Amino acid sequence: MIPQEFCEVKNVFRLPRLPLEGRIDLTYRCNNNCRHCWLRIPSDAPEAKDELSFEEIKRIASDAQKMGCHKWGISGGEPMLRPDFIEIFDYLTRNSPSYFLNTNGTLITPKIARLMKRKGVKMVSLYGANSEVHDRITRRPGSFAETMRGFSYLKEAGAGFIVQIIPMRDNYHQYQETIKLAESLSKHWRIGSAWLHLSACGDAQVNKEILRQRLTPKEILEFDKPAVPDTDRGEKANHHCPSGNRDDYLFSSCIKSGREAHIDPYAKMSFCCFIKEAGLRYDLRKGNFRDGWEKFIPSLAAKIRITEEYSRNCGSCGLRKNCRSCPAYAYLEHHRFSAKIDYLCEIARENERFKEDWRKNHRRYYRIADITLQMDSDLPITDSTFRSKFRLFEVGAPGEDTVCLRHHFFLPDLADKELGKEIYRKEPWAIYKRNGSWVYLGISFAQGNNEQLRQAAVFNSGHTIGRIYNTRPDVFSKGNLSSLTLFPTDQILLARILADRQGCFLHSCGVNFNGRGLLFVGRSEVGKSTIAAMLKGRAEILCDDRIIVRDTQGGLKIYGTWSHGDVSEVSCGSAPLNAIMFLEKAKENRLIPLADKKEIIKRILSCVIRPVVTVDWWEKTLALVEKIPDRSPSYILKFDKSGEIIKLLEKICAARNGLL
Repeated sequence: MIPQEFCEVKNVFRLPRLPLEGRIDLTYRCNNNCRHCWLRIPSDAPEAKDELSFEEIKRIASDAQKMGCHKWGISGGEPMLRPDFIEIFDYLTRNSPSYFLNTNGTLITPKIARLMKRKGVKMVSLYGANSEVHDRITRRPGSFAETMRGFSYLKEAGAGFIVQIIPMRDNYHQYQETIKLAESLSKHWRIGSAWLHLSACGDAQVNKEILRQRLTPKEILEFDKPAVPDTDRGEKANHHCPSGNRDDYLFSSCIKSGREAHIDPYAKMSFCCFIKEAGLRYDLRKGNFRDGWEKFIPSLAAKIRITEEYSRNCGSCGLRKNCRSCPAYAYLEHHRFSAKIDYLCEIARENERFKEDWRKNHRRYYRIADITLQMDSDLPITDSTFRSKFRLFEVGAPGEDTVCLRHHFFLPDLADKELGKEIYRKEPWAIYKRNGSWVYLGISFAQGNNEQLRQAAVFNSGHTIGRIYNTRPDVFSKGNLSSLTLFPTDQILLARILADRQGCFLHSCGVNFNGRGLLFVGRSEVGKSTIAAMLKGRAEILCDDRIIVRDTQGGLKIYGTWSHGDVSEVSCGSAPLNAIMFLEKAKENRLIPLADKKEIIKRILSCVIRPVVTVDWWEKTLALVEKIPDRSPSYILKFDKSGEIIKLLEKICAARNGLL
C-alpha cells in the first residue's frame, strides 16, 4: 500500500495573497445511477442544463489563476460524463504544476489517458474484485469491465494512477481479494472513504441505503487504522473540530486556516465541498472569484455560532483528537451543524483503544547520553526484538530531548523524486539534503555495477524525526537485533545527532571512578578491554570500546553506550570527565602528562568515530574536540597487566579532588 505521505493530496493555498488551490465538481450526474454517488440526477435532467459551461469554467479558472491558484482538484459525480471533459481537463491542467482527479474510470479513452500523463494525482475507484460485486454496487452491468479497460488505457499511455478501494457492506467480504487486484493494477493503491456520510440531497431511500452499507467501527479499524503521532504532546483534536476556536463560531478556524475554494457544478462557491446551505455558498454567476474568495468566504467565519448543544457534546468530548466529525458532516446527518454523530463517536472510541494498544506494543524508549530515542515500528516490538544490552538503556517515557524514529518495512518509491543535493556518497551510503530534510540511501553495487537500494531513511532538519525503511520484516520479527535503527550500527545516526548537541563518539573505555570520569582512549588492540577488566568491582564500567563525550552546561561529561567490546558489562550512566589517558601497552606503569594542545587534539581526532562524514558534521565535531584539552588534563598511560595501574588511577583521581 502506498504510504499516506506519498499519496495524500496536499492542500496548497491559503487566504488572500498566498497560493491557493481550487476544487471543482464538474457534474453531479451519474451515468449509471450508482450507489457510490448516492445521487439520482439522470443525464437529461433539467439540473444538467444549469451546470457551468466551458466558457464559464475558463473565466473562473482564469480569475483564480490571477490570484495565485495554480492547482485544481477535479471530481463529481463522475467528471468524465461531461461531453467537453477533455477540453476542460486540458485547460485546467495545461499550465498547472499538478492536479487531483477523482474518477470511476469507466469513461477513460486512449485520448484521455494520454492527457492524464500530465503530472498529477489520479484516483480511480474500485468497488470489488470481480464484476459480480463491482457491478452490483454500481448498479450498472459491465461497469467492472469498463473500469478495467480504463486501467489498461492508463497503463498503455504510461499515466501513473492510484487505485482507490471503496469498502462497504456489499464488498467487504472480498476486501483482501480487492487489494490483490489493486496491487496487480498499480504499485500505488489506497483505501478511500473510511465511512459513508449521508447524502446532500436528503433522499430518505438513498440515506437508508447508505446506512445499510456502513461498516461497523471495528471493521473500519481493520483497514483504516488511525495514525499514532510521533509525540503525544503534539496530538491535537482533528482539524475539523471547532472546539479550539478563540471565538464563538463553528467554522472560523476552518476558514481562517483554509487553503481550498470549492466550486460546485452550478457555479456556487464555498470553503468546503460538504457545505450545501444556500446562505453559505457564493454565486459566481452573480459575482467574481476575487470577491468570493476575499470577501464572502472570510465573512462565513462569523456566520454559524457554537451552540449549547455543541458545547455539551462534541465541544467538551475527550475523544476529539480521535474523532473525524465536523459540523458539515453533522448537518448531512441531522440537518444541524451542532449535532453529534453517534456512529463517529463509536469509531472515535475504537480509535482511542487502538492507539493505546499500539503505544503499548509498537513503541519503546531508550535513553543514551541524555538523548531519548523513541522507537516506533509498524511491526510489534517485544522484549526480545533488540539484544539484552539495550534493556539497561530502556526508559518508560520521552525525555526533554527526544528523537522519534519509526520503522517501516517497505522501500519508498523514489522514481522521479527530487532528492536534493548529494552531500555524501561512499558505499554503503548516499546522503542528500533538500529543503531542510535529510535522505539516507543504503546502497550496494551488484554485478554489472548496478546500484541497488537496500534501505532508506528520511529525517527532518534536526534529525529529531525520522522514518526508516527496510525490506526484511522477517529479520525484525525474529529479534535479537544489534541495532535500534537497523543500520549496520546506531552510530551512523547517533554521531549525527551528537554533533548538533556538542557531542561525539570516541574509541575509548570509560569508567566512573568514585564519581569521576576517566577516559581511556585508543583504537583497536591498545588495551581498552584489559583496563575495563582490571577495574571491574572498583569502578562503574560505562563501556569498554565506545564512549560518548558531550559538552554540557555542567562541563564535559562521558556517557556509557551499548557498543561494547570484549567486556559486555555496560552502563547507561555518566560521569564528569576527570582525565583523558591515551593508552600504550608497556612493561611498566606510568602516567605521562601531555601539555601540547595540538598533539592532544591530534590524538583525540584519530579516535573520533566518524561513520559518515559531512562538512557540517566535521565542523561541529572539530569545535568540540578543540575544547577538550582546555577542560580536562591529558596523559599518556603506559601499563602492563599486573594491575598496579589501579594505584596510579587512584592517585590521579585524588589529585583532581584536591587531596594531593
